[in-house]
Amino acid sequence: MSETIQPGGLYVVSTPIGNLADITHRAATILAGVDLIAAEDTRTTRILLNHLDIDRPLISYFMHNELRRIPELVKHLCEGKSVAVVTDAGTPGISDPAFALIRAALQENINVIPVPGASAFLAALVVSGLPTERFVFEGFLPHKKGRKSRIARLGLEPRTIVLYESPHRIERTLLELSEQWGERKAALARELTKKFEEVRRGTLSDLLNSVRENPPKGEIVLVVDGNEGRTSPAGIESTDEEGAHHG
Repeated sequence: MSETIQPGGLYVVSTPIGNLADITHRAATILAGVDLIAAEDTRTTRILLNHLDIDRPLISYFMHNELRRIPELVKHLCEGKSVAVVTDAGTPGISDPAFALIRAALQENINVIPVPGASAFLAALVVSGLPTERFVFEGFLPHKKGRKSRIARLGLEPRTIVLYESPHRIERTLLELSEQWGERKAALARELTKKFEEVRRGTLSDLLNSVRENPPKGEIVLVVDGNEGRTSPAGIESTDEEGAHHG
């Protein structure tokens, strides 16, 4: 079914997390029809567009140029141009700078239209074997400031916990979680939908031993069992405050 592109509309378009066949028909239609595509990495997006035989103007929009790009993109939108924002892989606005553009567009009463599709954390969650009816998505843990307190608070969380992590920090993260949270069930998913897709399952210490023996490559999603029914880790008092995102 065809879709009329809205003049002055900002389309938040989900793209494949690895397998280009996961692009939706609607996403392809939108990308082919908008006036401009704002991409986290224009080279990565060009590969997708070439696969779809789409030729549309591209502009880079990423963490280190967002302050400069947002006024420019909002100006295009206010002039009636349609814009699609895409990330390298998955859903824009999830742990990437698309959120700032979306908020700026809403402040100008610009219509923001979601085009749903692939998401790495949802893919990892559903194959983890851990409870999915209630979960929190935390993205990346802080590297330094606030890291210890964030881990302590998350240790109280009764719902399944979903984190993003890089391959060179995953060993440290698993060590800290294992030390503070104890032997919880967990799953480590990497390269989802790609040729070397892998999901490792076990306890946190099992996964720690696994990554020490066979360090993973590629971006990682870590899914960890919640604290429901356990005693508070590291002697932390439980509270009713929730600082995490709801799934």
